[in-house]
This record gives sequence, C-alpha cells and structure tokens, in this order.
Amino acid sequence: MATFLYRLGRGAFRRRRFVAPVWVALLFLAGFGAASASAPTSGSFSIPGTEAQKAFDLLDQRFPGMAADGATARIVIKAPAGQKVTDPGIKTEVQKIVSDLRSGPGRDQIASVTDPYEAKAVSENGSTAYISNKYKVSGMELTDQTRDALKGSGKEAQARGLTVEIGGDALMTAPETGSGEIIGIAIAAIVLVVTFGSLIAAGLPLLTALIGVGIGVSSITALANVLDLGSTTSTLAMMIGLAVGIDYALFIVSRYRAELAEGQERDEAAGRAVGTAGSAVVFAGLTVVIALVGLAVVNIPMLTKMGFAAAGTVVIAVFVALTLVPAILGFAGKKVLPAGTKSKLFGKGRPAPAEGKEAKPNGGTRWARFVLRRPVMVLLAGVIGLGVIAIPASKLEMGLPDDGAQPVSTTQRQAYDLLSEGFGPGFNGPLMVVVDGGRTLADATVERIKKLDGVVAVMPPTLNKAGDAAVITVVPKDRPSSAQTEDLVHEIRAGSGDDVFVTGATAMNIDFSQKMNDALLPYLALVVGLAFLLLMLVFRSVLVPLKAALGFLLSVVAALGAVVAVFQWGWLGSLFGVEQTGPIMSMMPIFMVGVVFGLAMDYEVFLVTRMREAYVHGERPGQAVVTGFQYSARVVVAAAVIMIAVFSGFIGASEQMIKMIGFGLAIAVFFDAFVVRMAIVPAVLALLGHKAWWLPGWLDRLLPNVDVEGESLRKHLAGSAAAQGPDADRELVKV
Repeated sequence: MATFLYRLGRGAFRRRRFVAPVWVALLFLAGFGAASASAPTSGSFSIPGTEAQKAFDLLDQRFPGMAADGATARIVIKAPAGQKVTDPGIKTEVQKIVSDLRSGPGRDQIASVTDPYEAKAVSENGSTAYISNKYKVSGMELTDQTRDALKGSGKEAQARGLTVEIGGDALMTAPETGSGEIIGIAIAAIVLVVTFGSLIAAGLPLLTALIGVGIGVSSITALANVLDLGSTTSTLAMMIGLAVGIDYALFIVSRYRAELAEGQERDEAAGRAVGTAGSAVVFAGLTVVIALVGLAVVNIPMLTKMGFAAAGTVVIAVFVALTLVPAILGFAGKKVLPAGTKSKLFGKGRPAPAEGKEAKPNGGTRWARFVLRRPVMVLLAGVIGLGVIAIPASKLEMGLPDDGAQPVSTTQRQAYDLLSEGFGPGFNGPLMVVVDGGRTLADATVERIKKLDGVVAVMPPTLNKAGDAAVITVVPKDRPSSAQTEDLVHEIRAGSGDDVFVTGATAMNIDFSQKMNDALLPYLALVVGLAFLLLMLVFRSVLVPLKAALGFLLSVVAALGAVVAVFQWGWLGSLFGVEQTGPIMSMMPIFMVGVVFGLAMDYEVFLVTRMREAYVHGERPGQAVVTGFQYSARVVVAAAVIMIAVFSGFIGASEQMIKMIGFGLAIAVFFDAFVVRMAIVPAVLALLGHKAWWLPGWLDRLLPNVDVEGESLRKHLAGSAAAQGPDADRELVKV
C-alpha cells in the first residue's frame, strides 16, 4: 500500500494543474446541486419493531391522514391576572386568532385549526386556553409566509395584555451555523500557525478541509429529499468532516515538511509523505467509516442515514488528503516552511548539530522519556483519574429532549411552561392508545386505564368510519420525560392484549431510548471487533490493538460521566449554556461510541505507526516510543486541539441535541488524546517492551501485509536508487 500511495502522492504533485481544478470543479458541481435542490425536510422518523411504530402503522391503515408527518402548533393564551379566557372580551380576541389562521396567509398549508372553546381546551381555573394547528406538511416544508402568519397570530392579543406563546414543531427550522463554529475554525487556524510557523502551511489544511466538507455537505443537501435525509444529517457530516479533514491534511503536510528537511526533492517529499503518513490516514479513515456505518446495527433508518452520510464525508476527506493536499503543496513551493528555515533543497538552513552531539530534544521527546522513567505512576494516574470522572455515568438516565429542554427565552419553552401550569405537566406529552377493535374493546380499555395511578384524564374513544379501530388520548400526571410517565406507559402495555398499542411522541421516545440501549453492546462488539482486526493489520500485534480498544472504552465512559454531570446534574451547566437539566439524549451513548472510537483511533494510528516504523527499522522498544513522540507528539497535540476546538464550536448551538453532541465529542477527544494516547499508551508500551509487538507466527502468515510503516516502499526506493547509480544512492534517506 505504501508504494501505491507514494506513486499517487507523487503523481498528484506533478499533475497539480489537473488535480486541483478537478476538486474545485467537484465543489462547484456539488454546490450547484445543493442550490438547485429544494430545502431539506426534517426527515421521516420510524423505529421498526417497536410497539409505538406498530401503532402508527395501524393508524395509517385505519385512520388515513391521522399519522401523517404534518407539523403541529399550539398557540397558548393566558389571561391577565384576575381575568379568565372565558371573559367576553378575551374570548373575542382568541376567536379572532382562530379566524385569522383559517383565512389568512399560509392557509393552503393548514389542515385544521381548532377553536379552544369548542374543543374544551380551557384550563379548569379558566386562566389558560390553547389553539391546536395541524399542517399538511412538515415544519421544515412550511413556507416563510405560513410561518410568519403563525408567529404573528397573537400580536394584537398581546398588545391588549394577553400572554401568547407558540409551541410545537411548526416553528422548527434547520440547525443554524452560529458564531461558535466560526470561533472553532479560528482557533484551529491559530493552532496551525503555531504548529507550522507558516501562514501558507497553516492555511493549507483549512483550505483542503473546507473543500472536502463543502463537497460532502453540498452533496447531502442536494440528495436530502431524494434519500429522505433529515436536516441534522448535514450538521453531523460537517462536524466530523471538518475535524478529520483538518487532521488528515495536517499529518500529510507535517510529514512533507519533514521530508524536505531531509533534503528530498519536492515531488519526492510529497510522494514519501503520502506513502507513509498517507497510509496512516487511510487506516484512520477506515476506523471512522466502520464506526459510522456500523450505526446501521441499531436498525433506525434515520440514524443509519446519518451514519452513512457522515462516513461519505470522511471518505472524501481521505481522498482530499491523498490527492488535493500534495497537489496544493506543489503550488505552495518553499512557503510551507517556517520563515528563515530552509531545507537542503532550498540552500543553507539551520546548522546541523556538531558530530557526536545530539540535537536538543523537543517537548515530545522529553515527555516520552519522563513516561518511560515512571510508567507505573503515569498509568495509575491516568486510569484512576478517568475512572473518577466516569462515576456519574453509572447514574445515566436516557430520553429525548422536548420543548421543555429549550432555552427559557424561546416561545416554545414558554408555551410548554404555560401548558404545564394550566393543565398539568403531563399535558405536554399525551399518550395515544390505539385499539384494534370496536366500541366494546375501546370502552373497556378506557375503564381500565382510568384506574391506573399517574393518569390525570382519559378522553372518550374516537372510532374510525368502519368502527373497527379506536384512538384514546391519555394525559399522564407527570412530564413527558419523567420516569413516572415511562412507568405508566409500561403499565398500560402490560395490562393490554395484542389488540391495544400505546404510541404518541412520548411513547416513541421511550421505545427509541430502549432500542438504543439494547443495541449498544452489539454495536460496540461489532465496531470494536472490526477495528481490532484492522489495527492488527496495521500494527502486526495483538496487544497494541487490545490496549487501544481498552483505552478508548475508558475515555468514552469518562466522557459520558462528564456529560451526565453537566447536562443531567447541572454541574457547571451555566458555563455551557445548559438552562434545563434532564435525561441525556438517548442516542448519545451509542453515538459517542461510534464517532469517538473512530476519531480516537486516528491518534492511535498516527502516533503508534511512527513507533512501529522505528521498531521495525531496528530501534529498541523504549527508544521506538521516544522516536514516535519525537516526530508525532507535536502534530498529534495540534490535531487534538483543532478537533476539540471544532467540536466545542457546536456547544454554542441553541439546539440541545447539537450542544450535547459538541460537548460530548470535545471532552471525549480531550480525554482520549491527552490522557489515553499521550500518557497511558506510552506507559503501557514501556511496561510491555518487546511483547507489545508480539504476533503469533500462524497469525502473521495469515494476515496480509499492508506495510503501513513503509518497509516495502523503502526497499523500492533503495532499488531505484541502486539502479540509478551511486550518486542517487547517496541521496536516499530513511522513509
């Protein structure tokens, strides 16, 4: 593989006037497709195999249109203190809102608007009422005219002293790219400038990463409606694609500069950089792709599509690093080197150290030597520290956020709170009980549910035209995300036969959380198992991949502990903009396992392949660890800081889901890069010595040799140099 990648990188460098325009053309083509496509919707949501999904399927058959994915809105009106919404003047204002919605702008997209006085949607104390809107299309498909009409529906009433707030998914819009992401990119730029000491070298990884992400995200946007991709799919792809795109380019550029410093011609340096660091990029990218594609194991179509879309962006990032980066390096010339520093190719540079005198060790070398002197102390400190941080993960509670998790300044959150005050907390998450039977079975089901604890109200059953199915609305006593409501759902299901199903948003969330929880161990086994085999190919070792997997598990559990402490317990919540604590998003554990595992293996591959390379070329195990840190530690630290900065940028998002994902990924990368890879890994390798690189003979013969350390490339170059004569042979340096 190293030889093939060497030729690919060298060819891309030499044919840069062809390669670079091809990538630019792909970017414009993808951008044109995205601009031409209609706006992405929220994407259909289904959970195959669950009771809630069976109920929705039954609704589709017996109540056509009831289970449609149309948006909903609740306009909540509260009377001033001392007055009631049933007072004549206030009643007139409320009914005017209903009339304006039915006949005003956007009425073509409205399926129904209910009068609160006819629907008895007035609280017992008369202080609060709500208007229910049902739309023909999803919230993402509502026109600006329709959405503006909804937002402005209560302006006149508010001017007369009424409180009017709007809840529901009709106000849902695509996640916005805020200043946080821009700050993350700015921090990445600063880190790159400090790392490379050159604006050109620093800007190159950013430029290529943005081109790759632009192609990936634009392609997702162009295909969103065709493939039914949700609006959050592009956010995930951008988050991961930007992080790995910068990192992969960073490693190629860093190795290229190292080869120039050894005196290589520029095209030769590009070829060798792609042949060695490029091999690590390929396998690091494969681990990320395995982790993302493996989300299909969960069997939730939305999550599967998100994983495949993000994996496609990672694949693009790998190809960009292998072809576009060396091509742009060809245009950059000597400007990729720090000011005042020149390689042998460009004339006089830094004086070589005097014969017999070693060059001054860098920070990576000093740290590696410190760990080698005290491996047990470093290992215990890392493991115990992460173990303590992981303790809150034992109290993990999972669920899906609703409007109650929105910032208190939003109208959705205020509408949620008004409904809770006027009608009870459970009114924000009513249960829908679907009966596959006639009036007799429906009435019996109503009577049974009324006797259960935790039930505030049970509405009379609504039968379909054929009279062979019914829908019953049940209002729980507690809020939708509470453990008491979850117990109520299980209790209703336990006492029902095969003809009664519980669904609705609350029940769907409960089933979704359970499905995610059940899939965690199989997913973990699949992803870690496949990556273990992949890393055995890379490192030709059994213990190194095992150590990598165990270290990852430690860092991801510690990251989950931090997420629980901040988002569930509220520790330092104000620092991260957490206004409402609650259950952790149910997809968070499995999502973190998938994404963080792939990203964590990036650092393992980049750092340890350099150690493996030194060990294969004859260095002792301890010295190989020092060599790996000497050449890779600075770049790995820079890559980790960049990735943390990119992910941290998403903490500023208003969406609780995006905020939590950004925080979880940022803290997980911090733990994995700085504690596991930079401390625990060298400590374990120091204790294992030669045993770290042990591989049974039969397994060694069975596994194909992918040559990540570039041994075959070294032999190939040595043979080429010998064929060209002694002058060329003297120019050969170690790859």
